[in-house]
Amino acid sequence: MALIALFGLLILKLIPFAAPLDSIHDLLRSHGLPGGLFPKSVESFVFDGDTGLLEARLYGPCYAKYDGMAFFEQVVRGNLSHGELRAVVGLSQEELFLWLPVKEIKVSDPASGVILFDIGLAHKQMSLSLFEEPPDCRPEGAALLGFREGFQGIKERAFQGQR
Repeated sequence: MALIALFGLLILKLIPFAAPLDSIHDLLRSHGLPGGLFPKSVESFVFDGDTGLLEARLYGPCYAKYDGMAFFEQVVRGNLSHGELRAVVGLSQEELFLWLPVKEIKVSDPASGVILFDIGLAHKQMSLSLFEEPPDCRPEGAALLGFREGFQGIKERAFQGQR
């Protein structure tokens, strides 16, 4: 009988009481961050609740549009705690034609509606509403391809009458 009770305790210890998180977006929301910080193209993620280490693997490097452009490497890492993602690696944000690494993302007061990005040289505040839903993410070459196609279209229209 004691063996059955011990076995029952062991089983209860191994069964998590919280519902499993199906996506990285759910994980972020459960830690006080908006779910749309990462794009839809997250293939898998690993989160160590003891250390806070979060590693997200995307299908490939890609660009996402929020207020400005963001670049996600194929693997993005950081230390996740309530309301912040610190020591971020693998995420850059475009500022004045420069790509700057995002070092930290923080929501101090959700009621303020503001999220703070530490981009090394400065801190940028943006509206939380921009990050409610995960954005689409275009493959690394797609942004340049779109620019090239746009330029080609302008060039063709400009010289159309000369043919």
